[in-house]
Amino acid sequence: MRGITRIAVAALAVGALTAGCGGGDKPIGNAASSNPSSSSSGGNAGGSTGEHKKGGTVTIANVGGQTWPCQFNPFNPAVNQVALGFVYEPLTFVNVLKAGATTPMLATGFSWSPAKDSIVFTIRDGVKWSDGQPFSADDVVYTFNRMKEQPALDLYSLWTGAGLTSVTAAGNKVTLKFKSAAEPYFFNFAGQVGIVPKHIWSTGEAASKPATWTNTKPIGTGPFTVESCSPNNISYVANGSYWQPGKPYVEKVQYPAYLDNNPANLDLASGKAQWGGQYIPNIDNFYKAKSPENNYWFPPTANVALVPNNDPSRPATSKLEVRQAIAYALDREQISKIGESGYQPAANQTGVVTPTFDKYFDKDALAAAGYDKPNPDKAKQLLQTAGYSESNPLKLNVITVTGYTDWDASLAVVKQQLAKVGIELTIQDLQQQSYNQKLYTGDYDLAYSSLSGGPTPYYELRQLLYSKNSAPIGKQANSNYSRYMKPEVDKLFDQYAAADPDTQVKLIKQISSYMIKDVPLIPTTESVDWYQYNTKDLQGWPTQDDPYAQPAPYNIPDVGQVLTNLYSKSAQK
Repeated sequence: MRGITRIAVAALAVGALTAGCGGGDKPIGNAASSNPSSSSSGGNAGGSTGEHKKGGTVTIANVGGQTWPCQFNPFNPAVNQVALGFVYEPLTFVNVLKAGATTPMLATGFSWSPAKDSIVFTIRDGVKWSDGQPFSADDVVYTFNRMKEQPALDLYSLWTGAGLTSVTAAGNKVTLKFKSAAEPYFFNFAGQVGIVPKHIWSTGEAASKPATWTNTKPIGTGPFTVESCSPNNISYVANGSYWQPGKPYVEKVQYPAYLDNNPANLDLASGKAQWGGQYIPNIDNFYKAKSPENNYWFPPTANVALVPNNDPSRPATSKLEVRQAIAYALDREQISKIGESGYQPAANQTGVVTPTFDKYFDKDALAAAGYDKPNPDKAKQLLQTAGYSESNPLKLNVITVTGYTDWDASLAVVKQQLAKVGIELTIQDLQQQSYNQKLYTGDYDLAYSSLSGGPTPYYELRQLLYSKNSAPIGKQANSNYSRYMKPEVDKLFDQYAAADPDTQVKLIKQISSYMIKDVPLIPTTESVDWYQYNTKDLQGWPTQDDPYAQPAPYNIPDVGQVLTNLYSKSAQK
């Protein structure tokens, strides 16, 4: 499954997440509004409006580099992209493409305390799980408390890092309390945690092994249920008791497994699949020219990066000089041009995506360190300092996902560039499950990887660099796969929540200075939403003019927003 790569509209106005700030129980603002506190009590996140007749099927072409394991555990990052949004839902939808604007989901409103150290959610009445059991505030409390009891479920370090101290219910109100101001974590705890049913997860293997439970027949509140699953295809059908009246309009979703970009691209170009999420070379000729109904939009908020293993058990990549040498050796513009056809812009060593987040970008610091352009001679000097030479060459492996043809092309360029400075790079194409296992447990020298972004650079950088998101070698890390441990950087992240907007900008610049000094990972290109969509029969897609959700099918939980807005033109006749 393609990583949750994200992109933003060029004119996106980003800043500190301000969803629902202030006192009083506020309905969660509609995502069609740039004001996240605006009044709304409905669940429509944008796109299509009004009632549509049910009918139609959408087929997704998104390369996973493996066949489907038919597991739907929303707490397992290896499989949650086929669970969240489809079957499981969060309390709130937070739209990255609209500076964190919010839409009510399982909560109809929320209220922050004046100090922003506690928040009360009003839980939606009348919602049922897909097995007919009633949904309640107790399910919300259970979900969050299981994350405390089982840290492997706490993918965003809410209990260990964000300072969450308790989650309690009184009637239809759920209160989350924190040690200190916690507003920036709203994006994670309100928008990215899928709520699970207590009556299912409190018994059997779901209770005893929640992080690894396969959950082959998931029960959720979402718009779809899993009709069937085989290694080659997942078939979803509309949830007949879904809480949003009349939705979803589309009755079926087919999700074939693709091992390689090429067959997926052919299915998209022919119209056999209507929704794509991968790189298509020469897209105008190969895809767009095939049909006037074939469209694409690559709306950047995150990075694709070489992730060095910083753990001392790796004698080469744990050396600063080696990581610096790799960063100086790379010509990122060339990687972008050859590997990604220029569709993904060149990244930079601060880790701040530009121009989306320009106000957080310290251009002068990047230039002062010499990372604003390639410097092969500097790279060679650093390798000599680290003890490597022609007689003792540095040999490294990099893991990547088989079938990601753009990553393969980018790594071919990286291999050539590193060879010029004396580094022999071996590229290991792995099936997604094998790749995930090695990445999560730290069994690699270098990994080619991409994670999700958020309304500011803070969200991606915290995933990548915050030590509480990591784990010892052999144990599963949540997102800090490089095993980068820096108490000074952790303190900067911890200060962010209580800081004013100007100070938050300064904190991001300080954090990005450690990207320059320590080179914990090496961004190559800025990841975009690979998004292709066909309008021959299906309408209601997110577009550049109506960016009501992240548009790629691998974005979670945004995929659920798209699926509840799509409708079939032929079904309206």
